[in-house]
Amino acid sequence: MTILKSYVNLLNAFVLGSIMDDKDIELRDEDIRDALKEIQGYVDVTEEDLIHIYRIALRHAKERLSWKLPVKDAMTTDVVTIKKDADIHEASRLLSEHRVSGLPVVDDENHVIGIITEADVLSMVGLKRGHTFRDIVKHLLGEPMPERRAGSKVEDIMTSPPITARPDDDIKVVAKILDDKRIKRLPVVDVEGKLTGIISRADIVRVMGNR
Repeated sequence: MTILKSYVNLLNAFVLGSIMDDKDIELRDEDIRDALKEIQGYVDVTEEDLIHIYRIALRHAKERLSWKLPVKDAMTTDVVTIKKDADIHEASRLLSEHRVSGLPVVDDENHVIGIITEADVLSMVGLKRGHTFRDIVKHLLGEPMPERRAGSKVEDIMTSPPITARPDDDIKVVAKILDDKRIKRLPVVDVEGKLTGIISRADIVRVMGNR
């Protein structure tokens, strides 16, 4: 066991056995590391030193936890969905009418089985996912585009299996997924894979702006 881990165990034990108020906050290695950085020189741990380290580490823990927010506190619960056997034109209409970039595709029991996005619809006319605005202009001017996708139903062009989030996921993790995958929203599902909401970039920006 490392010295740092010993500090963590000792301080967490100290919290459980103390009469201090913040017993529900568990300290992590990073909190102790940050606390020790603030204390200059060699630390010969006495009870007084331990209390001092604890208070500093607790402040760092509070700062860390203040930025943690579960998806359920930011997601939209009023979600527009579509079935896999729906017509592509219906999907296009819903995307346009509700001004959203993607629709979760659900079965009769509300399990999320896919997602259909603007990019999927555009692929019907040969616009590959990831094409730039210049590519689209070229297409409008008559130049051929590759990878035209065939089909008339949502299931023919939807993305499946979809990337999903869970209600208790940290929005920072979801934000990274959205950025890494270059997507705008994720369906939020429960343990059975049933839709409970949707989390978008706009939702994350809104909730962070209100904190």
